[in-house]
Amino acid sequence: MSQDYLGEFEQMVLLAIMRLSGEAYGLAVKDELEVVAGRSPSSGSLYTTLDRMEKKGLVASSAGEATQERGGRPRRYVQVTPEGKALLARSRSTLIALWDGLEGALES
Repeated sequence: MSQDYLGEFEQMVLLAIMRLSGEAYGLAVKDELEVVAGRSPSSGSLYTTLDRMEKKGLVASSAGEATQERGGRPRRYVQVTPEGKALLARSRSTLIALWDGLEGALES
């Protein structure tokens, strides 16, 4: 694997893809991030992140059916690979370990 940790946005994108259960494509991921995380990424930053994560083997994409509303172009569906899930699990474990013992530390 080409990296040992995930950035916050990468984690959010991977989690949004997993939440969409096989129906993840760019606009759906963007909408999921807006609704659940309150984050509104630009399409450019989202697609750049998806491309980078695919090159790293964290996600895999496949073309769906071409549709008229998309001018005959197919949707590009994405799914998290086993490598992506493993890295996401490690990132989660690391964050939990770092937070351990800090309950209430952010309260004034």
